[in-house]
Amino acid sequence: MSEITELAEKLKTEGEKFIEFFSGLNESQWQQEVYTEGEMWTIRNVLSHFVTSERGLVKLFEQIRQGGAGAADDFSIDRYNASQQAKTKDLSPVELLEQYKEVRANSVTWVSGLKDEELEIKGRHPFLGETVLREMVKMLYIHNQLHYRDLKKSLK
Repeated sequence: MSEITELAEKLKTEGEKFIEFFSGLNESQWQQEVYTEGEMWTIRNVLSHFVTSERGLVKLFEQIRQGGAGAADDFSIDRYNASQQAKTKDLSPVELLEQYKEVRANSVTWVSGLKDEELEIKGRHPFLGETVLREMVKMLYIHNQLHYRDLKKSLK
């Protein structure tokens, strides 16, 4: 199996796991607090974050693939996340879950369309800094896994 196929399959499988997890939540669980430092985030906010961050990152990855530099030096993850939470504040959990399904399917399709040599293209990731597309793609699922661990803890 090629590395591209492996990366795409990992994203697909992880996406299915998260869809199952979020689909199984009841109404009160969506309001469960996950993060309380700074802006308080509920499970619903974390799903919103999955949607908006991945949507933005795949656009950034494509810009890098096309020869762009990537994230600006002065890019603020906190500012970006706050603005994206504001943009999605009126969406229901069901609407966010539908968007997550679409965003993840688009990510899998995008990764599947890469050529092996494109995994070596360098650019600036908002969190990782200067790195290659391979590491940026891996960070898509690592990022969500880190938040998933916190989601599970909040439900205990």
